[in-house]
Amino acid sequence: MPNITLSIPPDVYERMKKHKEVKWSEVARRAIIEYLEKIEEKFEISNDELLKMLGEDFVKDLESIPDEKFEEYYEKTREAEWKRLKSFTTRTS
Repeated sequence: MPNITLSIPPDVYERMKKHKEVKWSEVARRAIIEYLEKIEEKFEISNDELLKMLGEDFVKDLESIPDEKFEEYYEKTREAEWKRLKSFTTRTS
């Protein structure tokens, strides 16, 4: 199994040392797995499921947007998402 190194603040390390019974690598492993599942989960919802969750009023509002405005909003959203993902990748690397 591959190993990774984590940096934590000194005060957290001191608190962890008080609980020698805890397998901290297992805690970190589970937290990473849960986080991955959480961020990967968002890509597993279908468009129909999403629209159903957002409700009929949202769908009506969405259908009333002119194609030109929709394309403009789409481009802005795509650019914002790219910046967010790029920022996230930069912070975690």
